[in-house]
Amino acid sequence: MDPFLVKAIQLILSLSFLIVLHELGHFVPAKLFKTRVEKFFLFFDVKFALFKKKIGDTVYGIGWLPLGGYVKISGMIDESMDKEQMAEPPKEWEFRSKPAWQRLIIMLGGVTVNLVLGFLIYMMIMFVWGKVYIGPDQMPEGFAVVDSFKEYGFEDGDKILKVNGKEFENSLDINKHLFMRDVRTITVIHENGEEETITIPEEIGVKMFEQGVMQPFVPINYPVLDTVVENMAAAKAGLKKGDSIISLNNTEIGYWHEIAPISTENKQKEIEVVYKRNGEILSTTVEPDEEGKLGIAPVTGIEIKRKTFGFTESISKGFDYGYWTLRDYVYQFKYVFTKKGASQLGGFGAIGGLFPDTWNWAGFWHTTALLSIILAFMNILPIPALDGGHVMFLLYEMVTGRKPNDKFMEIAQMVGFFILIALVLYANGNDIYRWLFE
Repeated sequence: MDPFLVKAIQLILSLSFLIVLHELGHFVPAKLFKTRVEKFFLFFDVKFALFKKKIGDTVYGIGWLPLGGYVKISGMIDESMDKEQMAEPPKEWEFRSKPAWQRLIIMLGGVTVNLVLGFLIYMMIMFVWGKVYIGPDQMPEGFAVVDSFKEYGFEDGDKILKVNGKEFENSLDINKHLFMRDVRTITVIHENGEEETITIPEEIGVKMFEQGVMQPFVPINYPVLDTVVENMAAAKAGLKKGDSIISLNNTEIGYWHEIAPISTENKQKEIEVVYKRNGEILSTTVEPDEEGKLGIAPVTGIEIKRKTFGFTESISKGFDYGYWTLRDYVYQFKYVFTKKGASQLGGFGAIGGLFPDTWNWAGFWHTTALLSIILAFMNILPIPALDGGHVMFLLYEMVTGRKPNDKFMEIAQMVGFFILIALVLYANGNDIYRWLFE
C-alpha cells in the first residue's frame, strides 16, 4: 500500500479514537450531573452531516469536516453560539444552572480523559511490546558527530557511556536529552579506547535550536541497502536490497548518514545515484518524495535490544514514559513563540508524518499516545473556545463569586474561535509551503 495512504488511514483512525474519547470525557460527567447534551459529533457537521441519529435528548453523528469534534451542552456558550437559547430563562437541565464545581468537572473531563488515556496506552505498550534500547555495546561503529559538537571534545566513533554520571541505557536518546533535558556531562569512549567525560555548555538545547543542529549524534552505518520500501522513490528507480551507494549527485558517500542531507535538499528533484551491485558499477536517477525520503534503510551492525516487563512493572514504566513525554513536550513548547519555531509549526501533514510508513501497531499506538498527551496539553491552554478558556472563566467565577456576563463570554468565544482557525490555517499553510518549495 502507498505510504501516504497508510499514514492517512492511521491519522484518521487515531484522531477519531482520540476525539470520541475526549468528547466522552465531557459527555459522561454532564449526564451524571443531569445536564442535557443536545449533540455528540465526531468531526464538524457544517451545513450537513454524513450520519446522524437521535437517541433520547442527544443527536449522535459524524460530520464531514475532520477538524475535531464536539458535544453541544444545553445552556452553554460554545462554538454553536446559540444566542436564542441563552436569551431564554435558565432551565434546571442546562449547564448554566449547575453549580460551578460541576461545570468545572464537565469542562475538565475531555482533557483528563486524553491525559489518562496517553498514560494507559504507554503502559499497554510496555506490557505488550516492551521497550527497545541500543547501548554502547550494540553500536560497534559508534556515532558520527557534527562539527559544532567536535569543538566540545566529541569525535567520530564515540560511544555514549554515561550522562550526568549515570549509566545511559538508550544511546539513541542522546539528541532528545540534549535538546530538552538538563545534560551537564557526557562520558564517552573514543574510538581509540580512551574514556573522557565532556562538560556540556549551559542552554545547549537553545544553541541546537538556533543553529538548526537537532541531530548532533548520528549512528555510523555503511551505505548498503537492507530495506527498499515498495512504491517509494528508491524502489521506483530500481534500487534493490544489497546495493551499495557510491555517490549522490557526484558527492561521494562513505557512510549512511551522508545520504539524508542530500535527499532532503533535493525534495522532488532528480538525484543521480551511482551504486555497486554484485561487483558491477551502475547508475540511475531517483526522486525523493515531498519529505525528502527515498524509502531505504541500511544494513546495520547495530543490535536492537528489547526489555520486557510484567504487568505491574509495565504500569510504572508506562507512567514514567508518559511523564517524560508530557514534560518534554511542555518544555519544547517555548520554541513555538520564536520566529523560527513558528515557521516550523505543522498541521495535519506534519501530524500524519509522525506515523510509520508501513502498518505497525506498536508505532501506531506510540504516536496515538503522544497525540493524546499533546491534545490534553493544548486543550488546557487558557484560550477562549478551548476547554482551558472555559476553565479559566470558571475559576474566576469560583474565586470572585461573579460570573462573566453572557455578552463578554460570546465575544471571548468568537475571539478564541478566530484565533484557533487562524492557527489551523497557518499550520496547514506551513505544511503546503514545505511540500511545494522545500
